[in-house]
Amino acid sequence: MSDFDQACSFIRNLPYRRNKNKNDLASVFKEQCGTCSTKHAILKQLAMENGMESIQLMIGIYKMNVKNTPPVGPTLEAFGLEFIPEAHCYLKRDGMILDCTKRKALEIDFDFDLMDEHEILPEQIGQFKVEYHQQFIKKWLSEYTHIPYGLNQMWNIREQCIENLEET
Repeated sequence: MSDFDQACSFIRNLPYRRNKNKNDLASVFKEQCGTCSTKHAILKQLAMENGMESIQLMIGIYKMNVKNTPPVGPTLEAFGLEFIPEAHCYLKRDGMILDCTKRKALEIDFDFDLMDEHEILPEQIGQFKVEYHQQFIKKWLSEYTHIPYGLNQMWNIREQCIENLEET
């Protein structure tokens, strides 16, 4: 690879699967796979090492639903949910979303359903991301009182949705 776009293409074409240790960014290469977090964190690290200040690592919460994430449909339907707030990592280059999570990922996959976003550093894809995500769900549940689930139940539903994604 001789430039950032080729690196993005390489990472984008790796399978979507959780890494054994997401704090070890090299696991993306060792295991030849990654998630939105590990794939984008390694690309942000590459950008930082090459002085590419226009590349930002973002964490966004979007409404994960059957339209923007079809494999989660059966799980959401089983629990009577239209969507579930999902934390997603991606890059921004000059203000434009760059999503290298999967081969055919496009910013339109979630851009219209984005509920919140913040810039983060590669080392924040672990515990920080989990805590941010859970705090968001907790606040969301307090506003959507008709949803009959607590934080732990919602987290378990979300985990099933993520498993659905890994199976595709």
